[in-house]
Amino acid sequence: MMNTPQDPRLAALRQWLDRLTTPAGLDATTLAPVSGDASFRRYFRIQGQATTYIVMDAPPPHEDCTPFVKMAQRLGQGGLRVPEVHAMNLEQGFLVLSDLGDQTFFDALRQGLRDTEDLQRHYQGALRALVRLQQCPAGDLPAYDEQRLQDELTVFPHWYLHVHHGMTPDADTQTHLARIFDLLVRQAAAQPRVLVHRDYHSPNLMVGPGAPDFEPGVIDFQDALHGPLSYDIASLVMDARTSWDEPQQLDWAIRYWEYARAAGLPVPADFAQFHMEYEWMSLQRNLRILGVFARLSHRDGKHHYLEHMPRVQRYVRQVAERYKAFHPLVRLLDTVEQTSFTDGYSF
Repeated sequence: MMNTPQDPRLAALRQWLDRLTTPAGLDATTLAPVSGDASFRRYFRIQGQATTYIVMDAPPPHEDCTPFVKMAQRLGQGGLRVPEVHAMNLEQGFLVLSDLGDQTFFDALRQGLRDTEDLQRHYQGALRALVRLQQCPAGDLPAYDEQRLQDELTVFPHWYLHVHHGMTPDADTQTHLARIFDLLVRQAAAQPRVLVHRDYHSPNLMVGPGAPDFEPGVIDFQDALHGPLSYDIASLVMDARTSWDEPQQLDWAIRYWEYARAAGLPVPADFAQFHMEYEWMSLQRNLRILGVFARLSHRDGKHHYLEHMPRVQRYVRQVAERYKAFHPLVRLLDTVEQTSFTDGYSF
């Protein structure tokens, strides 16, 4: 049993769990931390009468459990393996969820999944699950539109360039960035719209023991939006938490494209066009991630996010160096990242 007298939310959570009769046999003394994330949410595992459950603590007013509950129902109805909500207290921000296991794809990769036949089976299962996710109704969700995509990019010049690298962009740099941002945002906004998970990558895919067809569990979906078709495949193949070379990226992207076409999703008929679309989408996403990781470190003291920054830098360069329109960005990165790439983070 955890002894944390300075944690009033944990005390309130235990009191609520002690009053529950469903699920049966919950033992609050077995609460054990599972993980937290970049938000205020945290998770615990608890023993029930016949199995374990996951308890979410999402403190109001910082977090709202309602989108999670609604999206879990929507995705579950769409055939995805997502946590089932067994009990909820929306006012206090507590949920009891089914336990999808304790190994994410990210964990499995660190423990030896990479370069095995099972790696391909698990990722092909994730690609099929993504197609099912994109077939779920999404028209009532907030739009991942031009304004939202543009707003997301503001963290790059402020937190990454100015705060992290100590560079204040001059007028020419600001002009080049504005043109590049506008190009990325207009291309993304012109794509067909589907349900977008927004973080469909290795930390949010669970290895399912005994799951049919290597079907992953899907978590952290509460911020889903109605947005660009290529967003989630870009998240998966250019994963901010694990590195994939271009041949592997292409292999999974082609498989996804084939699955999506067979399912009737509106992907381009020409894979070359789709390749450009998801690469540009990844550039928008990864520029934002560089800004977010810098903010998490400098503002919030979560310095471990810097471990993943060199990987994201490489993904950004992979795309920016391929397309002439983004060459001004490459020159900017050459200037500000020279220390990072020579002296480097030693991670």
